[in-house]
This record gives sequence, structure tokens and C-alpha cells, in this order.
Amino acid sequence: MAEISQRDGTWAFDGTTVRITPGLHRSVPLFRQTYGEIAVPLEAVSGVVFEPERKRGRLRLRLREGCDPLLAATGGRLPDAADPYRLVVALDRAGVAEYVAEEIRRAILLEQIPKEPTKSYLLPGPPVPVSVRSSDGTVSFDGTHVRIDWSDTSDRVKRATGPRIIAVGDLVQVEWLPNSGYEDGFMRFVTREAAFSKLPPEKDPYALDLWGSARRDLLTALVAAAVTARLPHPSTRAADFVDRPLTGAAAAPPSDHHDVLLRRLRELGELHRDGVLTDEEFSQTKAAVLRGF
Repeated sequence: MAEISQRDGTWAFDGTTVRITPGLHRSVPLFRQTYGEIAVPLEAVSGVVFEPERKRGRLRLRLREGCDPLLAATGGRLPDAADPYRLVVALDRAGVAEYVAEEIRRAILLEQIPKEPTKSYLLPGPPVPVSVRSSDGTVSFDGTHVRIDWSDTSDRVKRATGPRIIAVGDLVQVEWLPNSGYEDGFMRFVTREAAFSKLPPEKDPYALDLWGSARRDLLTALVAAAVTARLPHPSTRAADFVDRPLTGAAAAPPSDHHDVLLRRLRELGELHRDGVLTDEEFSQTKAAVLRGF
């Protein structure tokens, strides 16, 4: 057993699994503490490095592309401090960190772990049910349905549509961009019928606009990862695209999206007639829908 325990957390390697446990100190980001312990199978690891610095060092675990729904959902956009696959190491423990890294590297060589991307997820992602309260509303996922309950500060268009419930089977993917504290982020649930109709996040009833506490909004990545883990693997979607390449007229939205467009416009018209949307809001939202199509 190779193990290193620091204020930032603990890594333990038993020859087949790297078990990562976040520390409980207040310096450990809320996201990592909420995500909890992660058991990474050796077959998901592509490499490990120890990066020494002047006052401390960092252990970093490199995973094979496509093996982790969290990395697939966040697209490498997690802030460095929130990355669950890195560990801050005190300089007086650098030797131990190097030893743990070398043990993992040796096992990768002995087991001949390939470097190629995986064709399925090797990690399960966050457990469900999971629920996160963000600046734009509360998003929950029970394993089969996503539910969004809007907050009092959400856009009037969203509040007028009421809670949004989306079945996993209707989803194509989850798009996620963190709230950096300087620029807003968003989490958008892309459905088959809305794939060509992307409104601004603040008005899109399938998206959470992340503009409040960057620390708390970051937790929406838990929902994004849990949903992503239950969608078709990216390699499957890529294969489907190769089998059915889009060229010429085929690259345009299918004809049924015309019906979606008409339905969206009718919904907006009803909200406008009922006085929910002002003339300006109706014009802006209608223009955004038309641009999306």
C-alpha cells in the first residue's frame, strides 16, 4: 500500500485502485468535499506526476480520455483548486509523494494500461439523487429525470413556464460553464427538440444561469456529471456521426424542428398576450429563438 495524507486530502494506492479522499480543512474547496471519496481504477489512469514548487508541490493524476463523466461534463473547466485529481503536498513530504507517484507509474507499466481514449465510462460519477441550489434555481436529478425549480430572481420567462422536468431519454447532452466570479456561467440541458434553439441562458427554460456565488454554483457540476454518466458515451455519439455524416441539405435541422419553432413562437405569443412578457421582452426572446433556428 502506497499512501500519502495531507491537509488537502489523502491518496492511497493498493495496486489496483487509487482511492482519493478530500481533506476536511476549510482550505479544501466545497466542491471537492461535497464530491467526496473517489475510487479510480488503475485502468482509468494514463499517468501521474509530482510537480514541486518553492513552498509546496502537487500530485496530479492523469486520466484516460472518456473514462470519467465528471471530466466529460466539465470539459476541463473546473478551477484548479476544485480538481479532485490533484493533491497539494507540503515540501517535507515530497519524498512520499514521489514514492506514491512511482508506485502508480510502475503498476501502469506492469499492467500495460493503454493510453487510448476509453469507449465507456470507467468511473460512476456522483451518486443520485443529487440536488443543488444555484443562483438561478434548484436543479435535482434522481437518475431518470432532471427537475429545475426557478428562484424568485429568475427571469420572468422562466418563472412563467413553471418547474422544468426533463427525462434522461430526451437529453442529448449537458453543456456546463462555471461561474468564474468575473463572468457568468451556465448549465444547459440540450434536448432533441431544443438542440437548434439556444436562447441566452438567462431566458432559456432548459438552462441555469450561474451568476451568484461561484463557490456554490460550482456544485452544479455534480448534477452535470451525474446526468452525463447516464447518457450515451461520447465515443458512441462520434461513431453515429461517422456512420451518418451531415453534408449539404442534410446538415440543416430536420423538418420536425419547424414544428418546434412554431410551438416555441406560439408559447411566447401566449406569454405576451397574458402580460407575462413585455413588448421588449417578447421581441428580444422571439429574435433569439429565430436566430437559434
